[in-house]
Amino acid sequence: MTAAEPELRDISVTLNPGTPEWPGDTAFSCGWAWTIAGGASVNVSSVTSSPHVGTHADAPLHIRDGWPGSHELSLNSYFGPAIVLDVTSASEEISLEELESVTPLPWVERLLLKTGRTIATGVFPETWPTLSESCVRALLGRGLRLLGMDSPSVDQRESTSLPVHNMLFAGNAAILENLDLRRVPPDIYELMAFPLKLMALDAAPVRAVLRQIAPLP
Repeated sequence: MTAAEPELRDISVTLNPGTPEWPGDTAFSCGWAWTIAGGASVNVSSVTSSPHVGTHADAPLHIRDGWPGSHELSLNSYFGPAIVLDVTSASEEISLEELESVTPLPWVERLLLKTGRTIATGVFPETWPTLSESCVRALLGRGLRLLGMDSPSVDQRESTSLPVHNMLFAGNAAILENLDLRRVPPDIYELMAFPLKLMALDAAPVRAVLRQIAPLP
């Protein structure tokens, strides 16, 4: 890397057999359709996986029939300034006051939360903190366009009503899950995390990358 090149931080979970999937979901597996060693002219691999394994963008179709699928996700939501906050010491339901005790958020478009409960360790976490409904409502009112988590979901593991998903999608905000923020300090970054253009699915894998813009105030 030359002095003129920006430092890019890959915050994607590496996909491989053994990457933890949501319990009961389709695990990631891969194999070879053709191999040079087997006499083919090229190596060609094959992959089977739920789109929710590893780092991904949920689509509104994930929680409601008739809502937009993965091919309809707005690219603008996944590109632009993002704030990374460390909430590893937060309570299980994070209020706006608790969030702003870390740093004030008078205006925020993209918020990435580092909970420390991540599948990047190789283990599916038992629990993880989530934002309270009142906190999500307040952040949407302040311009939130994307919420990203290093945990497997923006909602709690046992939730069936999925209030945070519903509020974010109803507010035209995007969702990223299973980020790897273990080596990312809290700061202001530029986020690039474009979903694959998969037709009418409930989620799409992303390669999520950060470029530092400025330190938090």
